[in-house]
Amino acid sequence: MEHTTGPSQQRPRPRAPRYGQGALVEGATVYRVTAKPGGSGRSGPPGRPGGPERSGRPRRPDPDPGRRLPPVAHALRRLPNPRLTGIGAGLFASAVMLLIGMLDELLFDGSAIVYGVFFLPLSALTALWVRSADLVTAPISVPIAFAVGAVPISGGTGGYGGQIMAVVTALAVNAGWLYGGTLIAGLITTVRKVRLMRRREADRRADRAGTGRAGQVQRRPGGRA
Repeated sequence: MEHTTGPSQQRPRPRAPRYGQGALVEGATVYRVTAKPGGSGRSGPPGRPGGPERSGRPRRPDPDPGRRLPPVAHALRRLPNPRLTGIGAGLFASAVMLLIGMLDELLFDGSAIVYGVFFLPLSALTALWVRSADLVTAPISVPIAFAVGAVPISGGTGGYGGQIMAVVTALAVNAGWLYGGTLIAGLITTVRKVRLMRRREADRRADRAGTGRAGQVQRRPGGRA
């Protein structure tokens, strides 16, 4: 048997294919993406050229930018927006109404109209500023604050018994203002509770939709999670 003395022949190694800029390789398929005028310039699979990548959780639609809000809504948005606990909201309302009652007795000789006019917006603020977990406390804190602030303008004399009777009489005489402020606080807290429940339901639906889409991607052959 004859042995070859020449140089050993080496087989050429396969070279990886070179693709131009803008090519995307997925397995054995090559997609070339051409940038469209005014497009985003992002690459993607056929059928969605230049489309943005979608996350597992769908995005909420943006509100209509052309919709104009009423002036009252703009004024409310400019107000401070603290979040008070139930006890904090009650202390805030009681302290403010006590201060209003003292100023009313000092400047307006205990006018029930002035006291009631200031009580209505305070009831609304208390219902707006209490945190979502303590919404039920706002309609309870408001009447208590009204009774605390009525002490300076009740004009009671003769010790604790006379003072208590004067406060009860002031509450009975000004029951219209008391019921009006409590009704405002109750309506605002009800609206906030309904909106909170709808937001939570929308979040749960979005989470379920995102979980289902992720499961479909994992079960797809060759799919990536």
